[in-house]
Amino acid sequence: MTRRTVRLSDVADAAGTRAKTVSRVVNGDHRVSIETRKRVQDEVDRLGYRVDLMARSLRKGVDDTVGVVVPTIGDPFFATMVEEIEGIALEQNLEVFIARGSRSLGIEQRVIERMLARRVAGLIIAPFMTDFTFLANRNTPVVFLDRHASGLDSDVVLVDDFAESKKVVHHLASYGHTRIALIVDNLDVETSRKRRDGYLAAHRELGLPIDESLEFRECINAEVAEARTWEILALPETPTAIFSTRAETSLGVVRAQHHGNRTDIAMVSFGDFEAADILTPAITALDHNPRILARIAMERLVVLMRGDEVCVPSETIVPLHLIERGSGEITPSTVAVSA
Repeated sequence: MTRRTVRLSDVADAAGTRAKTVSRVVNGDHRVSIETRKRVQDEVDRLGYRVDLMARSLRKGVDDTVGVVVPTIGDPFFATMVEEIEGIALEQNLEVFIARGSRSLGIEQRVIERMLARRVAGLIIAPFMTDFTFLANRNTPVVFLDRHASGLDSDVVLVDDFAESKKVVHHLASYGHTRIALIVDNLDVETSRKRRDGYLAAHRELGLPIDESLEFRECINAEVAEARTWEILALPETPTAIFSTRAETSLGVVRAQHHGNRTDIAMVSFGDFEAADILTPAITALDHNPRILARIAMERLVVLMRGDEVCVPSETIVPLHLIERGSGEITPSTVAVSA
């Protein structure tokens, strides 16, 4: 015997409510009372109702899919973002397409165009490039994550990279440090540029000497950061502190310090990382939590995708606090000068 297809109206009749209410429940819309939601969900389970994704896709003109584009999934920061977005999408009965822009302007635009061709209902982008004019005439909702983008009036969720980096330098200076090395990524990347600007601004505010030889740029990953840290340790006069501007590069800094037996040099990481709290000394870090950023971005995108309200593009700045664990509280008197 062929089993009859259970329709949305069947669930509504059984639950004693309207089809629109059932639709809201199965689509994860929380504007339904707990009692009604439970009654509908019980009937969904009892009748075996399943959402017809193909029919809904044809009706809406887009798939129930979110596209996520990050520069790389090798960076624990972006990998954690993706994991959080996937978890929220599952709760909302949404699928997720993930692509990496490979830190390339051409590749980033190409993967976004491919996602649009697959009719994604919304996009979350942690941009590498800055000009997104090519999306200006698209109706697909977009939320930018961790960085601004030009050419498109859209939502963005990020932290104040400039102010937070100033906070790190002020913290190190409060422990007597005046020679602070900087490990930073490509300055074409907005976050890197602003973190360096904050580092320099704090030096000027505190009257500290600015030594460009202590700036180590183009640290695109942990391996490069480790190599640059070995260069720092080989300087005739080593700095008394290191500020690493990304969690991934901090891993490289820590490896070099431990292998070189130079954990006497203070170190602060912009972004926490796994096992940072069990090292000796434990790593002082800004709590640049990718899960919080990703959750806010995904929740905002869901609102935009529903189109139930007029949404004015907004900028959400997530505040950070410094987790003091020991490495950022070492004083200069303990630092040995290289031979």
